[in-house]
Amino acid sequence: MRVGFIGLGHMGAPMSARILAAGHDLVVHDQRPEAATGLIAAGASWAGSPRAAGAGRDVVITMLPTPQHVADVLLGQDGLLDALEPGAIWADMSTSVPAVADQVRALAGPRQVGVLDAPVSGMAAGARAGSLQIFVGGRAADYLRVRPVLEAMGDPDRIMHVGGNGAGYTVKLMINLLWFGQLAATAEVLTVGVRAGVDLATLRRCLLASPAASNFLERDVLSVLERGDYDDSFALSLACKDLGLAVDLARQTGVPAEISALVEQIYRRARAQYGDDGGEMLPIRLLEDLTATQLRLPRE
Repeated sequence: MRVGFIGLGHMGAPMSARILAAGHDLVVHDQRPEAATGLIAAGASWAGSPRAAGAGRDVVITMLPTPQHVADVLLGQDGLLDALEPGAIWADMSTSVPAVADQVRALAGPRQVGVLDAPVSGMAAGARAGSLQIFVGGRAADYLRVRPVLEAMGDPDRIMHVGGNGAGYTVKLMINLLWFGQLAATAEVLTVGVRAGVDLATLRRCLLASPAASNFLERDVLSVLERGDYDDSFALSLACKDLGLAVDLARQTGVPAEISALVEQIYRRARAQYGDDGGEMLPIRLLEDLTATQLRLPRE
């Protein structure tokens, strides 16, 4: 397929590389031209603007930091939407909210341009490996048309059509919200247990053998417990953005998301302490620093 890709950051660069490796005709754009150097050397073409990235493309993918970035790329000066031809599809793989896509869809519909939201889970490692989980919202026919491109980036068994427009955004926000909540709760549980005198490895082993077991406790937290790695591949600024979007969505749906709002405040405190670019697991360090209790498993 003729594919355009806009946004070559931690996730977008390896995702677009997978598309190129799968044999698709790829045009790329980013605010930083140097981000495309490796892709161009591998055979991709460069577009000097979002509009140029959409000209003559069957599908154009955006992978951008915030809903405002998405709106600027689609609707701003030299924007993508003006270049999309009838039958083309815009697939937004950013973690975002339905409002921007709704605005674009209202303009795209009369032009016979399809709109999908298709955010991903799996972090940069999954993007490099082509094993992302992808949650797609939109018309089933549009989803089926772009699925070959999605399969270049994701695990075919974990690429899911989850409903109409906006459903993909919602599923991804809920996944992130639960993961961040598990991180905050796990940090508290482990710190209280260790401060009360229980060996960290023993406490974790007991938790994993109990109904409280989780994938986070079994796998994700090990980067901190074993290596002191707080995962700077996903920045606190983006984590706070996602939490803010999730809490806003809760407000819009009339749900009093009190736990979620507290988790958001914990993350904002960590961002204030360690900076925008700090890793997404730094709320664990925040509690370590506050209690002078470092959570580390003994080296084998």
